[in-house]
Amino acid sequence: MAVKIVTDRTADIPSQLVKDLDIAVIPLYVIFGSTSYRSGIDITEDEFYQKLQGPVWPTTSQPTPQDFVDVYNQCAKGADGILSIHLSSKLSGTINAADQAKKLANVKCPIEIIDSLEVSMATGLIVVAAARMAKAGKRLTEIADSVRKMVSNTKLLILFDTLEYLAKGGRIGKARSILGSILNVKPLLTLKDGEFVPVTQVHSRSKGKEKLLEFIRNAKDIEALAVVYTTTPDEAKELAASITAISKASIIVAQVGSALGVHGGPGALAIAMRTKS
Repeated sequence: MAVKIVTDRTADIPSQLVKDLDIAVIPLYVIFGSTSYRSGIDITEDEFYQKLQGPVWPTTSQPTPQDFVDVYNQCAKGADGILSIHLSSKLSGTINAADQAKKLANVKCPIEIIDSLEVSMATGLIVVAAARMAKAGKRLTEIADSVRKMVSNTKLLILFDTLEYLAKGGRIGKARSILGSILNVKPLLTLKDGEFVPVTQVHSRSKGKEKLLEFIRNAKDIEALAVVYTTTPDEAKELAASITAISKASIIVAQVGSALGVHGGPGALAIAMRTKS
């Protein structure tokens, strides 16, 4: 028996890696008008970004407690512990739904729930590390302790093409202060204590990508990296190639799924980084 790792679709972990590491992923919901889609199941990323530019503005909804109950009950059949790691509770009620499900699930094994205080592959890098520890036979308490340390050593820097989508989705947090000052500039945001905060803004996309590379140059003891994009895969691959000249850490290139793409919008590009605890 082993520890089972659970996360949600906003972690943006590539599907092959999810399969290889046996990670259970709970979808969020994306709603266009009266039609609800399970992210990554009922709608592909390409389909979503095409619809995002249409006349209907989408909304998102967190998983239900029953969604979690179903997954926890299934995972418990082959596990002696479940570790559930999710996006920042400041941005979504997903953690709350997980907490409710923990009380409702009919399982005998312990369930640990951890708030990553991050989104996208910043959460994903933590989840991947936890899944590798589980594969190596580590115990639930050992993995959970390591994950809690990782939370403070994992960072995300995002280059937005526009903050329009983040503002309309109500997830802009403390970065709201820069909305009125943005005119033909590209904002860079990070998360602090689980909320979006501004880092800087640049006047061209090329300068924005240079800031992303600076993010890596200024870091020490990097253990894992990811380049994340919404609609520009070639640009993401080029950025990943540039990073290889700076860091020897392996790089995951991942696309932002629909649950976060609603808020990131087209053209968003980011780097997630986990350093040694």
